[in-house]
Amino acid sequence: MDQIVSTSANKKRVIMLIIDTLMYPPLEKAVKEGAAPAFKFFMDNGRVFPNIVSPFPTMSVTVDSSLLTGTNANIHKIPGLVWFHDKEKRLINYGSHIRELIKLGITQSMKDILYNINNQHLNKEIKTIHEELSSRGKITASINALIYRGNTEHNLKLPRLLTIFTSLNHELKTKGSQLFTYGSFSKLSPLKRYGYFWQKCGFNDRFSAQELKYLIKTDSLPSFTIVYFPDMDKIIHKNGPMEIKGIHKVDKQLQNVLDCYDSWEEALKDNYWIIMGDNGQAPIDSDRNKALIDLRQSLRSYQIMTLKDGVKDRDEVVLGVNERMAFIYTLNPEHAPLSDLAKTLQMDERVDVIAWMEKESVHVISGVQQGKFIFKPNGTLVDEYEQSWDIEGDLGILNLTVKNNKIIYDEYPDALARLYSSLTSHEGNYLVVSAKPGFEFIGEGSPTHVGGASHGGLHKQDSLVSMIVTGTNSSPRHLRIIDLKDWILTLLD
Repeated sequence: MDQIVSTSANKKRVIMLIIDTLMYPPLEKAVKEGAAPAFKFFMDNGRVFPNIVSPFPTMSVTVDSSLLTGTNANIHKIPGLVWFHDKEKRLINYGSHIRELIKLGITQSMKDILYNINNQHLNKEIKTIHEELSSRGKITASINALIYRGNTEHNLKLPRLLTIFTSLNHELKTKGSQLFTYGSFSKLSPLKRYGYFWQKCGFNDRFSAQELKYLIKTDSLPSFTIVYFPDMDKIIHKNGPMEIKGIHKVDKQLQNVLDCYDSWEEALKDNYWIIMGDNGQAPIDSDRNKALIDLRQSLRSYQIMTLKDGVKDRDEVVLGVNERMAFIYTLNPEHAPLSDLAKTLQMDERVDVIAWMEKESVHVISGVQQGKFIFKPNGTLVDEYEQSWDIEGDLGILNLTVKNNKIIYDEYPDALARLYSSLTSHEGNYLVVSAKPGFEFIGEGSPTHVGGASHGGLHKQDSLVSMIVTGTNSSPRHLRIIDLKDWILTLLD
């Protein structure tokens, strides 16, 4: 393939493997039980960071946008998997459940997923790691990552079945990294395996591994390669956070990748390996009536927009449900003020964080305890991430402690920056709500994970992921996903 350039003369390269929902406790368990020899090899030959903080909401598209841009959602502008576009007056959904996509209009939904997220919605003013490295003359690769924007134009070839059900053309132009795989819509390897329609068009671990192996075997690894392994997310959703079957399965793919080299040790020689999760997951109660917080029921005294009809004149509230987190928008601040919506939700003890903006400040209440907490940036107290804040009210609402003018986080890692960024991530009047572990929000057609696990929330169970690094003793400035981009750039200087 003429777009592949051999880079064997270059110095060390970065291979970054994003493994959906890779958390430390189940990883440790799988390694101890001998179910993950490849992970064990990387851990034995590198360093393990068990608690890297994910951005908020803890949904893959927001996490990936933060990873690639080194910023929170207030800068990169991908607020969540589901959010309301104030200018266009419509709900955007990047793929929560097919039921919701059909109700919103399958053509528009697919255009948002396949084109708009990278080419329109992701802030054009901020450079991704692909764009940054390209401007330094370095080649990068993106394999199956949901966020991939770069400087090179590619054609996404859509399967015939998709074009039949939508009015999309067979080909869509998009801007990505120089070497670019996006399922079977755009791929590097000539192999056809694992890319069929019934195999999620290549959005699976085997296809991701196959594309990475192709780069290794053809000596075409560029300076930076990011590979996304999606399969474990579904297994954890179904079986709960401590399920290790997913780790065992992805480990087999990592073994296949390592086997491309003369020895596994050889794989470490010219590469930095960064292997990490994107978000955690919290367990969901097995009693359906208890586990699911139906926001349509909670807010039944208001007129809620239906997905099929879109915004109508009489509508007062729009629900943007992201599993264990939700955006709740008021379209009519007079009849449905945010403070009233917040008080209604506070009556439900399954809702642990309810937050909204008033002028420059964030107001936070909870269904778990009484009181109010108010904060804003650029104050006199400093947190462990060198961010400064003014705070007042009940610290217990966000489980904060203050010692010697320093803010310490516990249940909600980096809570102030993550909440503030979410509340300033897009236009509109809205609440941000997060559920207690054990529970998740539903709206119209939302996916449910009763008796399994779910994510999206602010809690540490949703927010902490593990990371394994080989080949360097250096570390990111802080152990957060938003700090990784700058660190990776230093590895490649």
